Amino acid sequence: MGEITKTTISVVLKDGSRKEIPSGSTGLDLAKSISNSLIKKSVGLSVNEELKDLVTILNSGDKVEIITKDDPRSYEFLRHSTAHVLASAVQKLFKSAKIANGPAIEDGFYYDFEIPNHKLVPEDLVKIEKEMQRIIDEDQKFVRVNVKNADEQIKEFKSTGEKFKAENLEEHKSHNPTLYLLQDKDGNTMWNDFCKGPHITSAKQIKAFKLLSISGAYWHGDEKRESLQRIYGTSWWSKEDLDAYLTRLEEAEKRDHRKLGRQLELYSVHEETGPGLILWHPKLAYVRTQLENFWRELHQNHDYQLVYTPHIARNELWNISGHNEFYKENMFYMNIDEQDYVLKPMNCPFHVMIYNSTRHSYRELPIRMGELGTVYRYERSGVMHGLARVRGFTQDDAHIFCRKDQFVEEIKGVIKLVDIIYGTFGLEYSAELSTKPQDAIGTGDIWDFAEEGLKQALKEYGLEYKLNPGDGAFYGPKIDFKLKDALGRIWQGATIQLDFNLPQRFDLKYIAKDGSQEQPVMVHRAIYGALERFAAIIIEHFAGAFPLWLSYKQVTVLPISDRHIEYANKIVSELKSQNIRINLDSRAESVNAKIRDAQLEKIPYMLIVGDKEINENKISVRSRKKGDIGLMNITEFAGKILEELRNKTI
Repeated sequence: MGEITKTTISVVLKDGSRKEIPSGSTGLDLAKSISNSLIKKSVGLSVNEELKDLVTILNSGDKVEIITKDDPRSYEFLRHSTAHVLASAVQKLFKSAKIANGPAIEDGFYYDFEIPNHKLVPEDLVKIEKEMQRIIDEDQKFVRVNVKNADEQIKEFKSTGEKFKAENLEEHKSHNPTLYLLQDKDGNTMWNDFCKGPHITSAKQIKAFKLLSISGAYWHGDEKRESLQRIYGTSWWSKEDLDAYLTRLEEAEKRDHRKLGRQLELYSVHEETGPGLILWHPKLAYVRTQLENFWRELHQNHDYQLVYTPHIARNELWNISGHNEFYKENMFYMNIDEQDYVLKPMNCPFHVMIYNSTRHSYRELPIRMGELGTVYRYERSGVMHGLARVRGFTQDDAHIFCRKDQFVEEIKGVIKLVDIIYGTFGLEYSAELSTKPQDAIGTGDIWDFAEEGLKQALKEYGLEYKLNPGDGAFYGPKIDFKLKDALGRIWQGATIQLDFNLPQRFDLKYIAKDGSQEQPVMVHRAIYGALERFAAIIIEHFAGAFPLWLSYKQVTVLPISDRHIEYANKIVSELKSQNIRINLDSRAESVNAKIRDAQLEKIPYMLIVGDKEINENKISVRSRKKGDIGLMNITEFAGKILEELRNKTI
C-alpha cells in the first residue's frame, strides 16, 4: 500500500502572505503554527472580513486574520460571552427567569430577562456576580452547535417556557441558525441560547467584569410587548482596564448634564408642560444666546441668508415633501378650522418654498439659507434623555442650493464651518461618509456624482474619513461628524446631507447660462445639530464649568466685610460698564464660604477686596481653575477679561 498523505489548504494572512496548513485546521491550529505566544493572545478570527470563533474550521483561499486581545474587535467576543455567562447565572439563581436578547454594546453588554414575581434590586447584582465568577472559575466552555431541525428546537424552547428564544429562532430559522452552549469539564450542557456568535472558547478568559445597573425594557423595544428587566455590565481583559473604565464612569456621572442641570439650575422638564419639552433657565438660556449669536455672526460672514419660518404648516406641504409618507409616526398633527396642520418635524420644506417663491438665475447660485428653526418630533417616552433626546428642539438648519460645478466647493465650505465651530469649543471630531442604500431613489449617475463630490471635498480639505457603504439616506449620501468630548466619549455631531428627493418633489429650477431650466443641487446641513443636544454635550464636556464667554456669571466680587462693600460696588460699576457680567456677593458670610459657593457655582473669576486692596486701589484675583492669581489693578484685569471674551478662550 502507498503512503497516506495529509492534504493541505492555503489561507491568506493579514499581510497578504499565504500559509499552508493541514486540511480541517481551525483558527487555533493556525495560531499554533505561527507562534506559541500568539496562542495565548488569540481571541477569535476575522474570516473573509466576518468575525468567527477561534475554533472555526478554515477553507482554502480564506482571508484570515487572528484577532488578539490588543485588537478593539476582541471586545465583541469578550463582552458577548460575558453576557452569556450573566444570563446563565441569572437563570441559575432565579429559576423562573426567561431570557430575551443580550448583545455586546459599546464598552459593555446587557441582557434582558422576564422574571415573574421578582423585581431585580442592586443587591441582586452582587449575588449574580458571585455566580458568574463560579462559572468562570469552573472554566465552562463555549460550544457552537448547528440547529439541525429548527421546528423541533422551537418546540423545545416553548416547552421550557423560553418564548423569546422560540420567537427569535422562528424569525431566523432559514439563516442556518446556531446554538451556543456553556458546558462543564465533563461535557454536560449547563445553559444554552440561540445565537449567531462569535464567542471566546472558555469562560476562564473573562478576567475582569462588573455589573453596573438595572433598567426596564420592552421585548423588541415595543411598548405593547412584554415588559422586561435589563442588566447592564462591562467586561475588560484586565483588572487595570476595568478600574480605569469605572473611574471614567464615575467622572461621567459627575458630568451628567441631567445632574448638573439640577445642581446649577440650568433647565427643567415638567409633567405639566409635557415630556421632552425643555424649559431653559437663565443660566443655560445665556449659553444658548451666545451659541446663537456666534452662529449668526459666523454664517453671515460666510454669506448665508438668515430666514424665519412658522412652527406649523398645512398637511398639503407635508404631502408634497413626502413626510406624511415616510415620517408620519414621528409627527404631531392638529386640526384648525377644519384643516389639518402639522407641527413641523423639519425646516427644509419651508426653505424650499422660499427658494421657489422667485425665479433664479445661474448667476445667483449658490443660495445659502440658514435658520435656527424649532422642530417637533414624536419620541417614545422611554427613550427621552435630558437635553440629548427631546420632542421639541432647535436646529441650526441650513440649506444650500447650488449648481453642479459649485457642489464640491460648497461642501468644503461647510466642512470649514464645522472646523471653526468645533475648534472653538475644543471638541475633536472625525468624519464618516455614508453611501447609496438599497432603497435609494435617483439614477446611478446622480449618486455617483454626489458620492464622488463628497469624497473629493473631504480629500481636498485634507480630512480623513471612514466609509459606511450603503448607510446613506434613501434620498442622498451624507457626511456625519462624530464628536469626542473631554472624557473621550463619542457624540453625534454635524451632518451634511445631499438630497435628490425634495428638488424633484417641489420641481426646483434655475435658469442656466444657455437659457434652459436646470435642477439645483440641494444640500442639507446642521453643525450644532440640535441646540438642546449640543448644550448637553458642552455641559458634560466642560463639566458645567463653562468658558468665560459662555458663563452667565463671569466675575463675582467678594468683599471681606461690610466696610468693603462701597469699594466693591465701584468695581462692579466699572466692569459692568465694559459689558462684563459681574455680580456682588454682599452676604454676611466669611470670604472662604463665599469662595466655596462661587466655586460650586463654577464662576470663572472671583475678586476679593479688603483693606489691603482698598489701600492699594487694586483687587485680589482668584481663578476658578488656577486659584489665587494675585493683585491686579482694575484696568489690567478688565483687559485680561475682554481679551478672553474676544478670543472665546477655553
